[in-house]
Amino acid sequence: MPAPTSPDAVVDLLGLVAYGELLAFDRMAADARLAPDLRRRAALSEMAAAEIGNYRRLADWLTALGASPDEAMAPYRDALQAYHDSTEPKDWLEAVTKAYVGDGITDDFLGEMADRLDEPYRQLVRDVLHDSEYAEFAVFEIRAAIEADPRVANRLSMWARRLVGEALSQAGRVAAADRGALTALIGRGEVDVPALFRRLTANHTARMTAAGLNN
Repeated sequence: MPAPTSPDAVVDLLGLVAYGELLAFDRMAADARLAPDLRRRAALSEMAAAEIGNYRRLADWLTALGASPDEAMAPYRDALQAYHDSTEPKDWLEAVTKAYVGDGITDDFLGEMADRLDEPYRQLVRDVLHDSEYAEFAVFEIRAAIEADPRVANRLSMWARRLVGEALSQAGRVAAADRGALTALIGRGEVDVPALFRRLTANHTARMTAAGLNN
């Protein structure tokens, strides 16, 4: 039986997830202005509101653990901001695809990390991961655009491949951060790293197929 999760590892992971939620709110609120109509703008704005609610929940947990949310998030600020700065969407479809592909990979990875936490932290992280609502919304938008103009599939597929490459670079920057407790958590339970990446790749492939995009 593995040892209980160290408090430092819990704070490190919650800090990473909290900053991701804060950035997701910022991004969705900005992307909503790219929506082609008010219905879709409102839908994305509602999802942005859910992200800030998730951030507030995580910040409250960090505070209850005796940690400063600002300090817990700070080590990940540069890496995550660099990812978003390097993948700024040019239009509505790129914005939708970015959230669908990027958030999907991130959620898969964080889900794996959550499994290395004790309760109640494991369930806390899983609760704030994106539910199927946004994925269904994104798939509908992407498929409708492809049906209207099949050439869109190639453009968005290339964009998705770029997003994956940038996301992997981001993961490397996060891993390079001097966070020993988080590194220990990643290695907890003698994780099979090649198998982990195979799972992440398989899930990504399934998402691409569901949206009508090519790998």
